[in-house]
Amino acid sequence: MRHSWRIFLYRNYQRSSIKISNPFQVLPKHSPSLLRSLSSSLHTLALQNCHFSETHQKPKLYNKTPLFARNFSSESSLVEPTNDPDHVLLVCDAFTKFDEFDDISKELELHSVVINHDLVLKVLKSLESKPEVAKRFFDWVLEKDSGRLSSKSYNWVTRDRVQEKFEKEGLKDDLEKLKGVFARGSVDNSVEKIGLRVSRIVRNRVWGEDVEGEIKHFCAEFSSDLVKIVLEHLVMEPMKALIFFRWVEDNGLCKHDGRSYNAMARVLGREDYIDRFWKVIDEMKSNGFEMETGTFDTVLARFMSRKMIKEAIDLYEFAMNGANKPSAKCCTYLLRKIVVGKQMDMVLFSRVVEVFTGNGNVLTDPMLDAVLKALTNVGKFGECNKVLREMKVAGFVASGNLQRKIAFGLTRAGMNDEANEFVDHMESSGRDLSYKAWASLIEGHCVSGDLEKASDCFKIMIEKKGVSGARYAFELLVNAYCCKNRAMDACNLLHDYVRQNHLCPWQTTYKVLISKLLVQGAFKDALNLLGLMQSHGIPPHIDPFFEFVSKSGTGDDALLYECYDTKSFIHICCSTFV
Repeated sequence: MRHSWRIFLYRNYQRSSIKISNPFQVLPKHSPSLLRSLSSSLHTLALQNCHFSETHQKPKLYNKTPLFARNFSSESSLVEPTNDPDHVLLVCDAFTKFDEFDDISKELELHSVVINHDLVLKVLKSLESKPEVAKRFFDWVLEKDSGRLSSKSYNWVTRDRVQEKFEKEGLKDDLEKLKGVFARGSVDNSVEKIGLRVSRIVRNRVWGEDVEGEIKHFCAEFSSDLVKIVLEHLVMEPMKALIFFRWVEDNGLCKHDGRSYNAMARVLGREDYIDRFWKVIDEMKSNGFEMETGTFDTVLARFMSRKMIKEAIDLYEFAMNGANKPSAKCCTYLLRKIVVGKQMDMVLFSRVVEVFTGNGNVLTDPMLDAVLKALTNVGKFGECNKVLREMKVAGFVASGNLQRKIAFGLTRAGMNDEANEFVDHMESSGRDLSYKAWASLIEGHCVSGDLEKASDCFKIMIEKKGVSGARYAFELLVNAYCCKNRAMDACNLLHDYVRQNHLCPWQTTYKVLISKLLVQGAFKDALNLLGLMQSHGIPPHIDPFFEFVSKSGTGDDALLYECYDTKSFIHICCSTFV
């Protein structure tokens, strides 16, 4: 069993026999065994207060999707949510706001928070000033998956419980020893450890001269690395972080550099501290430091999660004018987010396009395609002309494939005014619609069932571009008429365009129309098409006539057909009169 040692401790120590103060009272102040004895007591107390008790009722847990990541030794670096300081905030807020574990689980799943060992430690550290909330979080993790808890987790949550008990019982000497043990930790005076201790002091105390003195006592030497670590641990206390940040430099303890400025920016990059955030950012820039890519990504994600689109665009413009420029994917991401908003703010759209192209980049078809998909997903495809106009200002015109996609999408949805506007836009851009794009316009009308609009569109295409490449579009039109049992109307269109515009339809167009005319009993009209086929040098399509005359034709039909093909007439007569 993975945690059998903890169960063993629990079975061998009863609640009534625990004397917290004893290990401290019997050991010398600097005895090497103090840590071992204290660790034993701490683990014992943790087991009393946690869910190993048989009488404790297990809470109901909401567990539709996994909240706990597996194989943390290899996956901790791959689980992106755990690297986001916002997830620490989300977990802390959830356990502070809700009492029921079901509500907490739903809240975490809603924000895709994945619990792993690192996140557990960060949350426990952040909840240091709220021991009851920390205890509830600890219990929840223990019940869900105790494998997420290490000895560090147990020590962390137990320290507050023991400290609280010592304070209530007035055991001042033991309390000081306890603080000393945890302050020393593993006798590690690294920058990370010192930074953690300083952040605890700042977080748990009201800022004043005594706090300043205690910090100076801990830190013989200040550095930007130390400041960065302290600020990272104060992510839930932006104002205290800012006070510490200013105090360090105002007192000449450390001159801020790019690392400390970026750490401060990551803490302040939130809705309620936006003015202070920009003040620090401007100060950083004026001092010659650049915004790091990690800072941009963290703050941008936070802005977008809170629907702060304008602030996100401001941040994007700042980063694009710096040394660490965001990628083209970021531009596409922002454009998509703008167009799917409740109010499609084309001013923001234009700002993103302008700063992107102003830095030597060019807009591409995949970028426009991504924006069109976003519009389609929210039912706003009719707004695509606004997007095209803004991108045209930056010198971008949609390629043939995207023209076809837009044309079909507009006419299929019955957006005839928008389709006409699209045609005008393309012509004003100096790039007329191709035959295929016109065919897509016609096809969209056909799919929507508006054959009159499709016919009008075909007529306009012929007037603008001629008939040399119109055969594909005409076949689409004929097929649509035939599917609506309007083969005679299609036949009349064919005769008109052949006679007036010298259109030469494909053989497949003739075949479809002849077959449909015969099905509708229009034998003479179908027969007349054979003459047109011969005049266009296309082999006549006679097979449907055999079947028609043999099954439902009359002698007059057979005689009429004799005029076109004498050899075939013999076969028709045999099949008709035998």
